[in-house]
Amino acid sequence: MTLRLHDTATRTTRDFVPLVPGRAGIYVCGLTVQSEPHVGHVRSAVNFDVLRRWLSATGHEVDFIRNVTDIDDKILTKSAEQGVHWYALAAAMKRELDRALAAINVLPPTYEPGATGHVPEIIELTEQLIERGHAYAAEDGSGDVYFDVRSWPAYGELTRQKVEDMEPAGDADPRGKRDPRDFALWKGYKKASEPATAAWPSPWGPGRPGWHIECSAMAGKYLGPAFDIHGGGVDLRFPHHENEQAQSRAAGRPFASYWLHNAWITTAGEKMSKSLGNSMLVPSVLQRVRGVELRYYMVAAHYRSHVEFSFEALDEAAKAYRRIEDFLDRAAPVVGTWFASLPDAFVAAMDDDLGTPAAVAVIHDAVREGNRLLAAGPSDALGQTFGEVIAMLDVLGLNPADEAWQTAGDDDRLTGVVDALVKGLLAERAAAREARDWARADAIRDQIKAAGVEVEDTPTGPKWTLGSGSV
Repeated sequence: MTLRLHDTATRTTRDFVPLVPGRAGIYVCGLTVQSEPHVGHVRSAVNFDVLRRWLSATGHEVDFIRNVTDIDDKILTKSAEQGVHWYALAAAMKRELDRALAAINVLPPTYEPGATGHVPEIIELTEQLIERGHAYAAEDGSGDVYFDVRSWPAYGELTRQKVEDMEPAGDADPRGKRDPRDFALWKGYKKASEPATAAWPSPWGPGRPGWHIECSAMAGKYLGPAFDIHGGGVDLRFPHHENEQAQSRAAGRPFASYWLHNAWITTAGEKMSKSLGNSMLVPSVLQRVRGVELRYYMVAAHYRSHVEFSFEALDEAAKAYRRIEDFLDRAAPVVGTWFASLPDAFVAAMDDDLGTPAAVAVIHDAVREGNRLLAAGPSDALGQTFGEVIAMLDVLGLNPADEAWQTAGDDDRLTGVVDALVKGLLAERAAAREARDWARADAIRDQIKAAGVEVEDTPTGPKWTLGSGSV
């Protein structure tokens, strides 16, 4: 069997032929660290983690680069609204993202570059585009630099659009543009509305990178001018990925051989997003199910299929995973010698554009057979089936014996338990204060403090954190 992947650029499912035999270079667009990650955010990370694991399992050495956008308009706006430094907000949200991904066993990338750390590469690429006649500095004195979409005849080829049919690019003031669809490579510093820390020196004056140019620059630095796979959410196809491809190829870089896009997790048929107010933050979801169960929920759907999120579906997925776990728990003391191997049906499913629904079905078939064999006692067949289930779960990052599940999941569930207990005590304290029972209110406060929990009364209600001396 040969791995076949659906390439967005050609709209076909093609054999995966890496540029260098035995190696695979992957670049995945990560998040803009502006807010806490929700379930929709982390789906892409899980999907491409499965791709990475399957490539590794089939003998490839994988270079996996996933960026973070740590400076952009949204971060500047949100930090101003919250009254914090933009870089402090970005750093805090990056830590939240790291915790969320660890909780669902997403492997760390080979490297995780950020836009702010690659300004020299971004400036260099922008200069190359200007020299080649594909970019220009705005004549209005703003310090903006734009990609000239009319200069690149292939613009629109990734998403099969004509320039005339495109909406104007909304990433900068159109006054300095030759064409409203030209997009920003470099954004001049706006002294009246932006902090000085959000600007870097450049040949066009102080400013910061545009969104699209950062990925082209970072992919080129770590994977070279040509690499195998570029991935991301389906919502990034346009304008982000279209612009990445155009500017990279206009600079003489072949860029990605394959484009892979995962579908959304939706609520009520709409993309899950913070702006819609329908997001489900990962820590909140992990108070209901374990991290391994949330990962199973996402892995069981094909990466190109939209998933309608519901707690009922999540609970059903958790029950399905527990049936697998139950077999392993009961079989482990009985099985003698076993070795990990992958059934042909599982391999065929994964080679067919990462067909995880069929792959998960193979796991459940093996579990049913394993339960039948288990009833008859130890046997070679039971050992083989046990080893196959373990091997398949390893590929999908779902092996319950994986060390990742022994730490992140327990911590998340413990946080939920502590949160419920502390909130209960705080409710009692509030009731005591309402009844003017100051002694009782003070006693509860002291009880909470003795447990190593610090409480701060805020305009929106009491907030608790673990004290520095807590265990």
